[in-house]
Amino acid sequence: MLKLSSDPRNIALVESFVERAAEQYKIDPDIYGNILITLTEAVNNAIIHGNCKDESKTVQIQLRKKRDALAVRVSDEGCGFDLNAIPDPTCPENILQVGGRGVFLMQQLCDAVQFHNNGATVEMEFKL
Repeated sequence: MLKLSSDPRNIALVESFVERAAEQYKIDPDIYGNILITLTEAVNNAIIHGNCKDESKTVQIQLRKKRDALAVRVSDEGCGFDLNAIPDPTCPENILQVGGRGVFLMQQLCDAVQFHNNGATVEMEFKL
C-alpha cells in the first residue's frame, strides 16, 4: 500500500510504486504502461478533484493480486462524483479541451473499472 498526502508533486511517486509492483508480479511491459498511465490519472484525480489538494487529506493506493489479474484500488477522502455527469471527451465539442480524459483513459486501458464509495474509490483490474 502507498499513502500520499494530497500534494500534486506526490504524483511522481506513482512510477516507482508501479515499478516495484512490476518486478514483484513480473508484469508484461505492455500492461505496465497501461497500469502506469491509469494509476497516474486516478491519483491525479484523487489529489486534485477528490481531496482538492488539501495536504491534510490522503490518497491510498492498494494492489491486490488475483488469480490471473492485478487489482489496483485508489481511494481519496473526497465526497465522490457523479460518473454520468462527466462530459464525453470524444464528442467534437470536447476534443480540444485540456482535461477531462482521466476516467475515459481508465475505461479504455483497464480490463475492468469499478467506482465505489460514490466515486471516491476506483478499482481497476488488469489481466496478467
